Amino acid sequence: MTIAAVERALKVLEALSGEPDGVDLSLLAERLDLPASATHRLLATLAERGFVAQDPSSGAYGLTLKLSQLAFRNLDLRGLPDAGQIVLDGLAVATREYCRLAVVEGESLVWIARAQGATAGLRYEPPMGTEIVLHATATGKAWLASLPEAEALRIVCARGFRADGRTGPNALQDVDALRAHLDETRRRGVALAVEEGEIGTVAMATTFRAGPDSDAPVAGTLSVAGPAARMSESRHGEITDALRQAARAMAEIWPLRRRQIQSLVPAVAGGEPRHSLSSGHSLSSGHSLAAGTNA
Repeated sequence: MTIAAVERALKVLEALSGEPDGVDLSLLAERLDLPASATHRLLATLAERGFVAQDPSSGAYGLTLKLSQLAFRNLDLRGLPDAGQIVLDGLAVATREYCRLAVVEGESLVWIARAQGATAGLRYEPPMGTEIVLHATATGKAWLASLPEAEALRIVCARGFRADGRTGPNALQDVDALRAHLDETRRRGVALAVEEGEIGTVAMATTFRAGPDSDAPVAGTLSVAGPAARMSESRHGEITDALRQAARAMAEIWPLRRRQIQSLVPAVAGGEPRHSLSSGHSLSSGHSLAAGTNA
């Protein structure tokens, strides 16, 4: 298979990932801007390998669970998410909100674990498979603030500030606003996103290092998110303290230290140090808010 064919196959998988009911051949070909015959060949190959299946009644194509199996197998081999789950569960209990763990993967962040601390009333419970929009989430801004400013701005500008409806009404729209938010995040020690990832939600996040040493690279983020009605400013102090404590605990048990240090250190070669922050939909009662990404 050529590099171009591999790229097209990956685009097919990405296009199907957000379609629980599947997509028919003609619509998928149109979305990918490919001939129907080429799209059909790609689907046939992916189906033969077990990544795609066709609904016999509707004819629509959808993803199987094979990608999920591969992802979970990889996490298990790397000692995740079990090691981080202990800390995450404690953070959820302490904050009584929805908490997530994300890890650095190249120039992105990926969710790998979650814990729900809300026991009654409004609950925020978004899916884990959503992309983390770096400039519009507390998680993303926490990590960006740990990078040299030029590097953080380069990463965001390469992706652009438009996120095709995946952000909230207060999402940052330009470099100046992002720079100001990152400065504030470094000063405060945690990132804050008020209705930036989606309407009606507030999130706070901090980074943790790949080990207890102060010069260890940033390995990922811990976040706390919930309905804006409950995540008021009066709670920000207690949540900040809980995040910092959890980040210290995570650094002590992080199972990817050597592996992540080896992969992250070359990215710091530009000379500027990376900073760790941790040192220092409608809502109705009794229902979950499950369509968002903000954390």
